[in-house]
Amino acid sequence: MKDTVMQRSSQHSSQQSDTQRLLIVDDDELVGRTLELIAKREGYEARVTCDPDRFLDLVGEWQPDIVAIDLVMPGMDGVQVLAELAKREFRQCVIITSGVGHRVLDAAGRSAREHGLHIAGILPKPFTRDDVRALLNRCGVDDKTETVAEPVGASAEPAIDIEMLRDALANRQFFLEYQPKVHCADGSLAGLEALVRWRHPERGVIYPGSFIEVLEDTELMGELTSQVMDMALAWFSGLNISRDSERPVMLSLNISARCLEDEVLVERIARRCRRHKVDPGQVIFELTETSAMRHPVRSLELLTRLRVMGFQLSIDDFGTGFSSMLQLVRLPFSEIKVDKSFVMSGEQSEESRKVVRSIVELGKSLGLRTTAEGIESQWALDFLRPLGCDFCQGYFISRPVDGDTIRERWNI
Repeated sequence: MKDTVMQRSSQHSSQQSDTQRLLIVDDDELVGRTLELIAKREGYEARVTCDPDRFLDLVGEWQPDIVAIDLVMPGMDGVQVLAELAKREFRQCVIITSGVGHRVLDAAGRSAREHGLHIAGILPKPFTRDDVRALLNRCGVDDKTETVAEPVGASAEPAIDIEMLRDALANRQFFLEYQPKVHCADGSLAGLEALVRWRHPERGVIYPGSFIEVLEDTELMGELTSQVMDMALAWFSGLNISRDSERPVMLSLNISARCLEDEVLVERIARRCRRHKVDPGQVIFELTETSAMRHPVRSLELLTRLRVMGFQLSIDDFGTGFSSMLQLVRLPFSEIKVDKSFVMSGEQSEESRKVVRSIVELGKSLGLRTTAEGIESQWALDFLRPLGCDFCQGYFISRPVDGDTIRERWNI
């Protein structure tokens, strides 16, 4: 079996002492030695090299917990080094440092994240000891590197096909978890998003990213949507929540492009709400702009009918598509969900913060509620509250959990 950096790092993590290792590559020896000295004073083992090739060798030999990479170097630049780390499946913390402008630093960080690297932060030059200490502390407490690696051999699983999904639907193997959405201002419960999972008898739990695209272009998508709605509405109707509150708890359901081709979609949804005694005003349907673009005329008709009946509509992943603004004006949305990529990169990226701020202001000007996804730190909450963002959702608040856990945690 190929011995990847990821596998060796996993072995190293189980054997290492409490002292973490920092490996630095910077063509400016003085800067590199300064970083090394600061790290050692903070209790880290540290090594520095000016040679990118030697750095890559040391990644395999020394197995650092953190690497700091300068962008501007002769020969192989820092962006190329980051790409090479991604090829080697490096799963530890990465710090990017350089004296180039912040837009270039931010772009390098985004590129590295999209390659699957865990970027702990950006260190612009010149930096202070406090800047370095803050980044190293973030690496020391951050456990995300333990969650991104896929199990060895996962890629060897047979591809999911339509017949497997047909059997799963027939045998009711799909189930739901719910992720809370809270009021940014006070943290009180505002809503619950239903998220489908597949409990495969041999593979265990399979997440939607592995099967939704397979279903999307088949008639089975409608069957899955029906099962999800029935499960979610039945569960939601049994919650001990006020139905007359000025701030009612909402149920969010995702709706696919395939469903928007169904001429009787609205009637089916209305019947299910009546059957489960759920007020349409407490149900939000979330869809991406690409879903609405697939059949624009039909989508406009069906979504308008849903709004007439009292259902709420949310445009999901706002800001990531080519026509978000057009769809926002064209379709009767009541909520904008700020894409998590902007929120999660906001602590390091001034541009991302500006985008989030602009989307929240846009929502206010159009009379729409705003929800920020991807809340993974106290920083994100502290940033969003003064902006007037209505709702927040993310792992810092709660991961998706089963219905019983929701009842217990929120006393509903």
